[in-house]
Amino acid sequence: MADDDDRSADLSSSTDERATDSAEQAAEQAPAGKERSRRRAVRHAGPPVGETEAPKPVVLAKPGDADAQPAPDKVSTTKAASPEPASDAPAPGAPKQRRPLKSLLAWGVTAVVIVALVAAAVVLLLDQRSARERDDRRQAYVDTARQTVLNLTTIHPETAKEDVDRIIAGASGQFLQEFEGREDPFVGVVQDANVTTEGEVVEAGVENGSETSISANVLVAARTMVSSKEQPDPSPRDFRMRVTISDVDGKLTASKVEFVP
Repeated sequence: MADDDDRSADLSSSTDERATDSAEQAAEQAPAGKERSRRRAVRHAGPPVGETEAPKPVVLAKPGDADAQPAPDKVSTTKAASPEPASDAPAPGAPKQRRPLKSLLAWGVTAVVIVALVAAAVVLLLDQRSARERDDRRQAYVDTARQTVLNLTTIHPETAKEDVDRIIAGASGQFLQEFEGREDPFVGVVQDANVTTEGEVVEAGVENGSETSISANVLVAARTMVSSKEQPDPSPRDFRMRVTISDVDGKLTASKVEFVP
């Protein structure tokens, strides 16, 4: 009996010890299990060990956020699977293209420059034409005055009548009135005195400030060689005249002749 009691005591003590050891092992394995679950929760998703790509952390979404927001991988996969065609329209925040505006400005400046050049060319042509016409008119005034003075200073007894008619043909106004009605007496004096004059124009030019569109005063320096019955040897005589040339019905004539010192 004593032996049976001792065996029972030994069995109960060994059972207690085993229970105690099991409880201690369970207590030790509980933190280890938690540690494994934690390690399993923060395990990084990525390529296997040995690849170069850096591991990316796996974000565990909460149950409530699963319906509100799609997973990043799913969104990126959708975009990559169905790319949208590129559009030529600029993005809303992109700066506007200014090339067309610059081109318009360049064309505008070019057009302005061309118009200015054309206007300048037209003005220059008009000025040149006006200057040429003015020079031609001045030369016509001078030529008429030179011829008038030559007619006055060149007279011969045998051609006195023709010489006077030539003077009257180029006269008008006051100068014409001085000769009208006196042609015959003038021709008689020249023939009776056997007066011969041979004229020469030394210089002639338009007087400053006297020119208009229809008239001008021309200063003429002339020299004439005079001979007569009483003085057969020709002697020089110098004259300085102001001859007013006027446009009468499109014809230039001497309207006034006066001697000036």
